[in-house]
Amino acid sequence: MATTTVPTKQETAAPEKGEEVRPVSPPVDIFELENELAVVADMPGVSKEDIDVRVDNGILTISAQSKMEMPGEALSREFEWRHYYRQFELGREIDQDKIAADYKHGVLTVRLPKAESAKPKRISVNVS
Repeated sequence: MATTTVPTKQETAAPEKGEEVRPVSPPVDIFELENELAVVADMPGVSKEDIDVRVDNGILTISAQSKMEMPGEALSREFEWRHYYRQFELGREIDQDKIAADYKHGVLTVRLPKAESAKPKRISVNVS
């Protein structure tokens, strides 16, 4: 049987105001669908207002800050305060003007529509 130690106050305390929190790369799954790519990132403890998704010079940047308001001092804490940060280089096959993002139950989904030129095209065959 494993023993559990109670973390010290320093290990469980939230960061002080102005204290820098080292960014963490959120775990991400990327799916290719017929007309788009979907980037799915797990970011628990984040509110919609604290998420920043942007595209600049072909780089998709996802950043967010987790915050938890608790009614007292934690005796034990297994969830860390996190600053999430992840970047992806986008190719020309993504229509950057139509990128959309949804956030639900701690999961961010960024939809990257394929540009018309990148979508598969059916070529008709002529009979001569």
